[in-house]
Order: sequence, then C-alpha cells, then structure tokens
Amino acid sequence: MKGILGRKIGMTEKFTKEGKVIPVTVVSVEPNVIMQIKTINIDGYNAIQLGFDSKKEKRTTKAELGHAKRANVSPKRFLKEIKVSNPENYELGSTIKADVFEVGEKVDVQGTSKGKGFAGVIKRHNQSRGPETHGGRHHRRPGSMGPMRPMRVLKGKNLPGHMGFETKTIQNLTIVEVDIELNYILVSGNIPGPKNSLVLIKEAVKNNKKEMFELISYEIEQADIVEDVNNTEEAVEVEKVTEKTEEVVEVEKVTEETGKTVETEKVTEEKVATEEKEESK
Repeated sequence: MKGILGRKIGMTEKFTKEGKVIPVTVVSVEPNVIMQIKTINIDGYNAIQLGFDSKKEKRTTKAELGHAKRANVSPKRFLKEIKVSNPENYELGSTIKADVFEVGEKVDVQGTSKGKGFAGVIKRHNQSRGPETHGGRHHRRPGSMGPMRPMRVLKGKNLPGHMGFETKTIQNLTIVEVDIELNYILVSGNIPGPKNSLVLIKEAVKNNKKEMFELISYEIEQADIVEDVNNTEEAVEVEKVTEKTEEVVEVEKVTEETGKTVETEKVTEEKVATEEKEESK
C-alpha cells in the first residue's frame, strides 16, 4: 500500500472535455520523509513511518530529536504509519512526493472531522422532537433510557455529548490532477476536516480500477501570446491607415464640390457683368 500525508487547502472544480464538472479538494503535499522502516522480523509487521511538516528543535523532546537523527532529517510535526508489503523497496531518510499517485487512481482519504462541541440528540443523532403544545414537556430530550430490569443505561444508547472531531475515511475517491512543481494533489469530492487540517491519502482498499478522463487545460504558451499581440498591433495599424485614407477621400470630395461651386459663381458673375455693359451701350 502507498500513501502520502498532506494538508487540506480547500475546494474548487475542474472541467472535462466532455462537459462534465468535477468538484475537487486541493491537498498540499510537501515531500514526506521516511522516518522509520518496520519489518515483520523485528516489529511483527511491515510498515513505513512518514514524517510531515518540519518543526523547530527547541519545541521537540529529546526522544523526538533522537528519532529524527536516526533518519538524518529534521524533526517532524506529524508522523503516520502505512503498512507495506515490501519494506526492502524503501530507504530510511528518503522522500515520497506527489507523483506517488497517478491521475485516475482510486484512493481512500482519512482525516479528522470538524468539531461541533456539545450537541443534543436532535443534532447529534438526527432524532425527532416531542410535541410542542397541549402540555407536552418533552421537546428536545433524549427519551426513555430503556427497560427497567437491567437497572442501568444499555450500551449504545443515543445521548447528548461531544459531536465531531472523529477520524473519518472517505473511500473510492479519484485522483484528478497531480502537480510535482507546486506540490499539490486534486482529489474528487469532499474530504473530512477543516481547512489546513492533516489528511492521509492512501491507496484504495476496495477499488483498484482507474478512471479515464481528460481535463480542459487553460495554459497558454508565450509564443501564442506574442503572436496575438503582433496580430493586434498589425490590425490597429491597418485600421489607422484605412481611417487616414477615408479622411483624405472625404477631403478631396469636399474640395472638388467646393471647387465646382466656386467656378459656377465666377461664371455667373462674368455673365452679369457682360449683360450690364451691353445695356449701358
């Protein structure tokens, strides 16, 4: 079994080329360090211990410092064991990155649910309330404690108490995207826990089938951007030239029209002058 520790960042959505919307949870997965390798001969089972999120030495105990020095790494804030079939394939102090999973793989994600504090039976166990009128005094109470004879409350009775803050596992989620440079994994669906909480992504136990899909990429190469800019600049220059030519044509038309009107005025004045001279004679 393979796995990696990370932090829940939040939720977003991805689009496939088929037009399907996939809600995804963003998990920040910095490189995990193998802090310890357990074998069946020494420890009774095969497993590796992953360390995540470095912390200062002054905030660690001597036992934690000694444990980290065995792997020649800095002390880690979170440690988690994952059972493996072949511990010989792992080295002490090596790292596990986001590329441990591939797009389309099925995984189980484990996290700690949000704590809701003290809650009653209606909110905690989805029970119904009692009658509100006609003298009913049983509104939001837990109800009967059971039969009389045991003289005690039976195990498993739904009662008010602390709600949330429990370890939950969501099974058969799909890896939608893996980014090694930015150290994040996109997992389909929701994950238990608040933002910035610790989560464990493990290989799915029940389902090992890969899901095939193709996401829409919004990456634009720099060369395409330069070409677009050049094309727009050329288009602007062409528009300016056409505007200038249109203005020149309009001015020529106006000058032609005005020139014609001036010539007709001159001809009419000459005719009037000649007629006046003839009348005077």
